[in-house]
Amino acid sequence: MTIRTVACPTCRRDVIWDARNPYRPFCSKRCRTADLGAWAEERYSIASRHPDDGDDEQPVDGSA
Repeated sequence: MTIRTVACPTCRRDVIWDARNPYRPFCSKRCRTADLGAWAEERYSIASRHPDDGDDEQPVDGSA
């Protein structure tokens, strides 16, 4: 059996990818919490195809 390692997304330290690691893919609870905090502070985002998509958009021809 090959031991698979990945880089921790937060600190880039090597982490063994195994079910016994409760924090995977992170190396520790600290790194997992730091990543969650970054999402909560909106330091990360997922790009959309149309960044201006919104519910208030009107049709181009003006008929609404």
